[in-house]
Amino acid sequence: MFKPRRPTEIHQASGGSFSGSLKVELVSATPGKVICEMKVEEEHTNRLGMLHGGMTATLIDIISTTALMYTERGAPGVSVDMNITYMTAAKVGEDVVITAQVLKEGRTLAFTTVDLINKANGKLIAQGRHTKHLGS
Repeated sequence: MFKPRRPTEIHQASGGSFSGSLKVELVSATPGKVICEMKVEEEHTNRLGMLHGGMTATLIDIISTTALMYTERGAPGVSVDMNITYMTAAKVGEDVVITAQVLKEGRTLAFTTVDLINKANGKLIAQGRHTKHLGS
């Protein structure tokens, strides 16, 4: 069973594709829950200089998958459904805390939730729910 231990292994947990440019730091990991941080940089933003919605979706996908890697089963699964609610913007230079938690891991499906919070003011930037198929 693969269990990521270092921040660079988030890249491996996500399949090692385009996630290397995320620049996310793994702060803590317990069974079914991970906390990460990142600083919003230019490459993470839209043309208005705010955290891009697609980048937010990518973070929710990858960090929730990392939380699944920290369960007894350790299976990353494949995405079935993802829902994101965007609440406020994050600007270049701001630090974001990303907390992912496995709500339920069943025989074939897993349900996760992810919160992106502005570290300085505590405001909720976005919240996502991600359902993954784990196989049979």
